[in-house]
Amino acid sequence: MNRLSTLFLAAILYFAHGANAKSTDREVRGDDAAVRYTGRTQVSDDGSVTFDWVGTYFETKLTGGKLAVRLSDTGTSYYNVFVNGKLHRVVKACGKDTVIDFVSGIGRGIHALRIQKRTEGEFGKTTIHRFILPMSGFLQKEDRQRNRHIEFIGNSLTCGYGTEGKHCDEPFKLETENCDFSFSTIISRYYDADYTLVAHSGRGAVRNYGDTVRVSAVTMREKMLQTFDEGSKELWNFKAYKPDIVIINLGTNDFSVEPKPFKNEFVASYTQILKQLRQHYGQVPILCVYSCTIPAPVYDYFEAVLTEMNDKDIHLLKITEDLFNAETDYGAVWHPNYSGQRKMAMEIIPMVSTLTGWKLSGKAVE
Repeated sequence: MNRLSTLFLAAILYFAHGANAKSTDREVRGDDAAVRYTGRTQVSDDGSVTFDWVGTYFETKLTGGKLAVRLSDTGTSYYNVFVNGKLHRVVKACGKDTVIDFVSGIGRGIHALRIQKRTEGEFGKTTIHRFILPMSGFLQKEDRQRNRHIEFIGNSLTCGYGTEGKHCDEPFKLETENCDFSFSTIISRYYDADYTLVAHSGRGAVRNYGDTVRVSAVTMREKMLQTFDEGSKELWNFKAYKPDIVIINLGTNDFSVEPKPFKNEFVASYTQILKQLRQHYGQVPILCVYSCTIPAPVYDYFEAVLTEMNDKDIHLLKITEDLFNAETDYGAVWHPNYSGQRKMAMEIIPMVSTLTGWKLSGKAVE
């Protein structure tokens, strides 16, 4: 065989090897029916699924022992990966059209999988293009469906800002934000409920943290209507789900520092938030939380909101003052850690039971 023929044969073997290597993987569209997304998502014609709100998660069953995800992220997002209900690993997602390993080193049998976006939309918006499995593996729809859904509208406490920080004086790092340690997800686990977090650190009902004006241009009043937290003002259609109860935790940022909003300004904006919920969800119970972190005695502002609404299904809960232990309950930047968040959840859980009729149980709040 001459040299040209040898090179030609080598080229054929090279490309054949490459094709065989690719054929060892199975690619599944991001919007495959076996994958259930919870939260605000947008599906493209090519089957890609895009989202950015903190806490958005998807669930499926996996066989084959491993799973990689072809994705794009506008910044950096962190994900909790749970296998059979236990944390498998934390994954950092970044880059454009990149393949990242999410699951590996487990048995090839069937496993329940939940992947949760633990960081906020302002740091990164994710698009799931494809799931990549071994040829022997597949995704299967989760049989068990939850029949409860809680929506939370809030700020950094709802997001789990700094929950994994080790000390109150520690600066914020993206790695220490974990919504799975927030009171919101703790409550949802207690009631075995699906949840949606519509939350953004530093946002208020009428004024955002440290703003130079009393009434900010874009607060949670506007954000709550959007499909995405950041990068687009596209409106959410509110048809994908209807929560059984909405829990609002806003006010801390509104009264952070001067200039603080006037009572009539706060009441008007908060009332607008409630009216928007009524417009889209109808007469579901709404619980307004007066957080122990609000740095001003403005409880009467919240009472005025409820008076203005005159709605029997809107309620106000005042969290115990000085609930958090300064030595043990704070993570980064004086935000409650898991211990502090659990205490907050414990105060809210009984009220949720009262408003929904869901029975309290002896299970741990965790």
